[in-house]
Amino acid sequence: MRTKLVIVEGLPGSGKTTTACALHEIVRNNNINSELYLEGNLDHPADYDGVASFSLSEWEQLLNTNQQWDALVSYGQQKGDNILLPYRKIINQDSMFFSKEQLNDIYKHDIYELPFEQHAMLAAEKWAEFTEKALQDDKLYIFECCFLQNPLTIGMIKWGIPQEIVVEHVLSLEKIIRKLNPVLLYVDQDNLPKSFRKAYNERPEEWRNGFIEYYTKQGYGKKHHHTGLNGTVEVLKRRKELELEIYEQLTIKKYMLNNSLYDKSSARAQITDTLASFYLI
Repeated sequence: MRTKLVIVEGLPGSGKTTTACALHEIVRNNNINSELYLEGNLDHPADYDGVASFSLSEWEQLLNTNQQWDALVSYGQQKGDNILLPYRKIINQDSMFFSKEQLNDIYKHDIYELPFEQHAMLAAEKWAEFTEKALQDDKLYIFECCFLQNPLTIGMIKWGIPQEIVVEHVLSLEKIIRKLNPVLLYVDQDNLPKSFRKAYNERPEEWRNGFIEYYTKQGYGKKHHHTGLNGTVEVLKRRKELELEIYEQLTIKKYMLNNSLYDKSSARAQITDTLASFYLI
């Protein structure tokens, strides 16, 4: 079966976004019908970005506190015993739809704020839905960073749960997508502190402050008393170690792309050779 999914992973600053975009351009130039989903895409078919999950009773309570309840009902999507609300899409359409108090409450129900077990269940269901859809589609999907990064971010970074649980979750996702004959492209850097600091200095202050807070004031970072920029780098080092441990356990097709020189021509050549070796082009 031909490959239906290519996943590009790597740490912040590794060059995964640039790699994913270059990969998309290469396959399109080879007349392959493809679709690219970058990190943060609210329409991502295998991820929940800006989506909150409510039990039926919690949903009723939310409806009772919103004067536009009839419009809110139309946005809610029932999944089993839960209602999913794509609140960021709603805000993009109408920034005044929710009050500040309502938005604060909704954010507590964001799927990436849920306990890991609940999050992992919803994530697995989403991946399974996507897999069945992709099997019917005549296209190649290209995803940036939702296969390794997301489970490690919420499992290790946010909650600091035992690494074997995170590994087990990722391997369970691998089983789900195996039918798509996927390829994993891991973008690596030889000098993690240098590559992350480069990205850190290039990003806006709000991103920098939020990233350090997320990595050091909860879960793994807090448990190991890491603080500030240097502490964040230490957490990233451990995250990379775990990602590479998982990488070695994965049995899907995979390739390690070294992007330490940030040489676009070299990276593009590596991508092209990799795609050819896996018979994608």
